[in-house]
Amino acid sequence: MINLSIILSVTLYALWRALFTHRVSHSMLSTKLYSLPELFADTGAEQELRPVLIALTEEASDKPYTIKITDLPAYATVCEESPRFRGRIALALTQAMTECVRQQNFQLRFTMTDILTALMRTRMQLSQEEYVNLFRGFGLDFSKTDYEARRTGLGLYPFSLTLGQLQKLLKKEDIQEATRAYLLQLLNYLETHHLNETKASVKIREMLGVTEPEQLPKLVFPTNDAFGQALTEFVRTLENGPEAGSWMRLLQLCQKATGAQPTAKFQKEAGAAVAAVGTELVASHIEVWLSALAKLPVQELNRTNTYGGHTYTYTERHFLSGPNQELAKGLLWISASLLTPTMLHSVAELAAKCYRKIPEKGQLAASLGNACVWVLAKGGLPGVAHLSRLHGVVKQANTQTLIGRSIEKAALELGMTPAELEDMAVPDFGLQGGRAEYTLGDYRAVLTLVGGKAEVQWSKSGKPLKSAPTALKSTHGQELLNLKLAQTQAQHAYSAQRDRLDRSYVADRRITWPRFRRYYMEHGLMEKLVHPLIWRIHHPDGSHQDALWLQDAWRNAQGKVVPEPTDADTLQLWHPVLAATEEVLAWRTLLDENQLRQPLKQAYREVYLLTPPEERTRTYSNRMAAHVLRQHQFSSLAKLRGWRYSLMGAYDKGYESDAATLELPVQGLQAQFWVSEVNADEAWNATGIWNYVSTDQVRFVRGEETISLPEVPPLVFSEVMRDVDLFVGVASVGNDPLWRDNGGLPVYRDYWESYSFGELGEVAKNRKLALERLVPRLKIGKVSEIKDRFLVVRGKLRTYKIHLGSGNILMEPNDQYLCIVPDRSVKTTTDVFLPFEGDAVLSIILSKALLLMDDDKITDATIVRQIKR
Repeated sequence: MINLSIILSVTLYALWRALFTHRVSHSMLSTKLYSLPELFADTGAEQELRPVLIALTEEASDKPYTIKITDLPAYATVCEESPRFRGRIALALTQAMTECVRQQNFQLRFTMTDILTALMRTRMQLSQEEYVNLFRGFGLDFSKTDYEARRTGLGLYPFSLTLGQLQKLLKKEDIQEATRAYLLQLLNYLETHHLNETKASVKIREMLGVTEPEQLPKLVFPTNDAFGQALTEFVRTLENGPEAGSWMRLLQLCQKATGAQPTAKFQKEAGAAVAAVGTELVASHIEVWLSALAKLPVQELNRTNTYGGHTYTYTERHFLSGPNQELAKGLLWISASLLTPTMLHSVAELAAKCYRKIPEKGQLAASLGNACVWVLAKGGLPGVAHLSRLHGVVKQANTQTLIGRSIEKAALELGMTPAELEDMAVPDFGLQGGRAEYTLGDYRAVLTLVGGKAEVQWSKSGKPLKSAPTALKSTHGQELLNLKLAQTQAQHAYSAQRDRLDRSYVADRRITWPRFRRYYMEHGLMEKLVHPLIWRIHHPDGSHQDALWLQDAWRNAQGKVVPEPTDADTLQLWHPVLAATEEVLAWRTLLDENQLRQPLKQAYREVYLLTPPEERTRTYSNRMAAHVLRQHQFSSLAKLRGWRYSLMGAYDKGYESDAATLELPVQGLQAQFWVSEVNADEAWNATGIWNYVSTDQVRFVRGEETISLPEVPPLVFSEVMRDVDLFVGVASVGNDPLWRDNGGLPVYRDYWESYSFGELGEVAKNRKLALERLVPRLKIGKVSEIKDRFLVVRGKLRTYKIHLGSGNILMEPNDQYLCIVPDRSVKTTTDVFLPFEGDAVLSIILSKALLLMDDDKITDATIVRQIKR
C-alpha cells in the first residue's frame, strides 16, 4: 500500500524543484482580483509613483525563484532615486498590502512584503509621523480592537526593520510627543501580550530613553519553557530591591545577544553591567542558570492541525523559545570572564545537548551550542580539555570543524600544535596512579579508574560502604557535589582521551620522550591509558624498539626489560600491521599471562592487508561491497569515526551524496566509501530519506586523482578498511534477527541469509579467537564447541549453531532459523580475563549460549514455540 505522506512529500519537493528552475508567473499561483493600476489607484498612491510600483510588483511577481528582489531592474531603478522617494514607495506599498489582505489576495501581498523588506534594508527618509503610519498600516493601530489584525504586523510585515529605521531617525532628532505616545502603546502591547518580541521591546525602551530603575518596564520572558519561568520568578523577587536596576540592565543586555560572537561593544557593556551588580553575585547566579540549562529536558509536544478537511498529528520537540535562547547566549558570553570549573562543565554539557540531533529537525540549538564553544575556547587549558572531548562526541561535520578550528586557534596563540595543546589540557583530577583519596568528616572516599570506569568507593573506619552516607549531604553537601563532578569529568576525560589515542593511528603522530613522560607516563589519568599499551620507541639513528610498561619497567614482547627511552627518542602508538605475525602473537601471549587488559584494541586489533583481487583492481577495493545497511545507523557510525556523510533521500536519488569520506590530512588523501540507495518496496521514511543503502567500492583520492592502493600506507589502509568493516558489521541488516520475519526487503532476503550465516570477517575472526579461549573456561564449555563459523551448543531439546559474525542461530538437524532478540539492557559478564574491550556481539553470543544450554528451562513462549516446531 502506498504511503500517502511520502507521495505528498515527494510531490511537494518536485514542485519546489520546478519552481526553483523555471519561471512561474504570478498568475499560476494566485488569481488577481483586479489589475495593479486599479489597486494602486484605489489605495491612493501618488500618480508619479504608480508606474514604478506597477513595474516593481510585476517583475517581483513573475521572477524565477533563483532571482532575488534586489537583482530586478525595477528595484535597481528605485534604489537610484533619493531616500525620500524610497520612503514614499514604502508607504504606498503598505497601503496596497492592506487592501490585498482585505481582498484575500495573499500571494500578491507576500510579493509586496518581499519588496518592502528589501527596501527597509536601504537608507530611508520618512518623518516620525509617517513611520507611525507605517506601523498602523502593519495592523498595529491601537485605536482598533481587532487583535488578529495587530498580530499580523509582527510576522507578516518587516516590523523589526522598520523599527530599526525609526530608531536611526530618533538618534538624529528629538522624539515627538505623538511618537512617544504611540511607542508607549506599542511597548505595552508587546509585553502584555507576551509576543516574544524581546529585541523590539529593548529598541523601544532605548528610543523612549528609559534609563532609571523605577522607569524600567517589567522584563518579560516567554514562559513556555522552564528557563523562562525561572527568570520571570527571579525578576519578580527583584522588585523594589536595591539591585533591581542593575540586574534589569544586565538581563536586557543579554536579550541583545545576536550574531555568532559578542561584539566589542557588547563585552564593554557586559563588563560594566557585571560590575554594577557584583562579580561574585553574577557568577553564582550564572553558574546555577547554566547548570539548569544543561539539565533542562527537551519537551515532546504532540500537535494536531486540521487543514483541507484532514487532521494531522505530529510531535514537536521544544527546548527553549527563540528569545530565551538569545538570552541564554548572552549569559554564556558574559560567563567567559567569570568561568569556574563547575561553570565550564555546565557549558560543555550544554554544548553537547545543543548539538544533539533531533529527528526531522537537525541539531537542537546549534547557535547556542556555538556560543558554548566560543566560551570554552576562552577557558584556557581546562576549556580546551572540554573542547577535545566535545570534538569526539558531536557527529555533525560542520560542528566538528568549528570545534577543531577553536582548538587550532588556541594552539596557535600558544605557539604549539593542537595535539600538543590537547596533551597539556588533560586534567588529572588529583589522581595518582588512577586513584585519589578524600576525607569528609568520619568518612573516606576513594576515586579510582578501574576497567575504564570512574568509581567512588566509600568507607568508615576501614569498613566498606555501599554508597555515599546520607548524613554527609547536610554537613558536606558542597564537597559531595565537587566529588561527583570530579567523578563525572574523570569518566568523560578518560573516554575522550582513549578515543583520541585510537584516532592517532592515522595521524601518524610521534611524541618526544620528555613530553610523553610528563603528559602521559606521569599523568594521574593518562597513565591508566598508556601503561597497558604497546609503544614503538624510535631512536635518532633510525632504529626502533617495541615495548610496553609492565612491572615498573619497559619490556619487549618476550617480557624482557629494555632500556628506558632517552630525551632524543620519540614514541608512536604500536600497530600490529607494523609487526610480524610472530611478534603480534607474542604480545598477545604476554597480555594473557599478565592479565593485562588494554583500554583499546591493539594487540588484538584487526589487520587488513591488500588482497590479490585488490592488487588486480589497483584503484579500488570491493571487499566491503554488496552489503545492505540501515542508512541512519550507518550515518551515525560514520560520523562517530570522523567520516563525513549526508543522508540520501528519495528526492535526490543519491546523485549528490553517494559516498562517506574520511580526510587524511597527514597523507594528503581522502578515503571514499561509495554507497547507493536501496530503492525497493517503499524503502524510505516519512521525510523521504532512504531506509537502506547498498555498499560499493572503497577508494583513496588525492585531489581529483584516484591513488593506486599499493601507494596507500599499509597502516592507513588497514585503519580505513577497519572502519568500513565496522560500518558493515554493525549496520548490516544481516545482524537483525527480526529483519526477515518482519518483512525486510523481499528482494534482499538472500543477502540476509548469506550474511547471517556466511564467511567470517576480520572482526568475527578475532571474536572466534577470543571464544576459543573463553568457552572452555565457562560453564557452557562442557556442552559447546567452536566449529568453523559457529559456536555449537548442545541443549536438552536441540542442538544450536550460533554464527560468530551476526550472532544469529540455526537449529539442527534441519538448520531451522531460531529468532531470539537479546535484551540489550542485560550485560553478560564472565570471570574470565579478556585482554581487550568486549564487543556487543560477543556478549550476545555468550548470553544466547547460556540460555540455550538449558533450553528445557526456557519459559518465553515465542522461543519455546520455535524450538518445538
